Amino acid sequence: MLNKVDGGAATILMVGEDACQKTVGPAEAFDAVEQVFAAMASGDAWNFPVVRENLGHADAVYGFKSGFDRAGLNLGVKSGGYWPGNMDKGLTNHQSTVMLFDPDTGRLSALVGGNYLTAVRTAASSSVSIAHLARKDAKVLGMIGAGHQAGFQLRAAARQRDFERVVAWNPHPDMLPKLGAVAEELGLPFEAVSAEDVGAQADVIITITSAFEPLMMRDWVKAGTHIACMGTDTKGKQEVDPALVAAARVFTDEIAQSVSIGETQHAVGAGLIGEGDITPIGAVINGTAEGRQSDDQITLFDGTGVGLQDLAVAAVAAEKAQAEGLAGEVTL
Repeated sequence: MLNKVDGGAATILMVGEDACQKTVGPAEAFDAVEQVFAAMASGDAWNFPVVRENLGHADAVYGFKSGFDRAGLNLGVKSGGYWPGNMDKGLTNHQSTVMLFDPDTGRLSALVGGNYLTAVRTAASSSVSIAHLARKDAKVLGMIGAGHQAGFQLRAAARQRDFERVVAWNPHPDMLPKLGAVAEELGLPFEAVSAEDVGAQADVIITITSAFEPLMMRDWVKAGTHIACMGTDTKGKQEVDPALVAAARVFTDEIAQSVSIGETQHAVGAGLIGEGDITPIGAVINGTAEGRQSDDQITLFDGTGVGLQDLAVAAVAAEKAQAEGLAGEVTL
């Protein structure tokens, strides 16, 4: 029980970024995200409508993601957004905070730093898709993008298959050595190549950019590849060719969000696929839907990022931080 009530006062846990990093690693994030995807597919958890607005200040986009997981009893909201000038100030561009509430009373129970958790839960989402959809014999991991989240993606993906090497491309090549250092840390040979060569060589491809145009074309991708599209979370964003989406067996975290702000928005808008062609990854986890159907099939996961992911990992952080004495407390 996170929220302790004494008369009219309630004790609120304060879980900072350092505590989150100490309590939620790739394994904890994977379990939390996999469980909440399964709950969503079974109707035991649902996301509320997303609010996302351009502020007209600092070129920032700000919004709210929220939901309720009846299976895990997690209720809350993530508030935050994207400030593109933050890197020049020594800050991460994504800034957010998660607020957890007691589902029995509605009382605020915890305030949890959301910056690290956003990165680790996004990486967990793609790694869940790799675990359930990629070929078992996948050996080459391809990365499109080398920004802040790319290292998290690489670490999480490496836990799911016995990759032998990593190939990567980024619009700004000077950022690739940092990603190469993560690969070296994992004992994986790393090579910077063209985007076309990533498609030609990789068995699993993760796209994690802020692009508004396709960076991976249909003709570049070989049979049997699994692609996790993790960067498209806003109307107009795009990372892959709509023809590639149409050629793949498509999965997502949430269909409604996928077709409106996710990677499938372009293929759906062009009439290449419909909502009925998209399968929730949670249904594969639950065993109520088929995943990969053959070794030569291209599978694609559209990871749009849902609020329930944030609540799931924030709840783990709050519980563990409280148990390990890493959380502060305030009384309201």
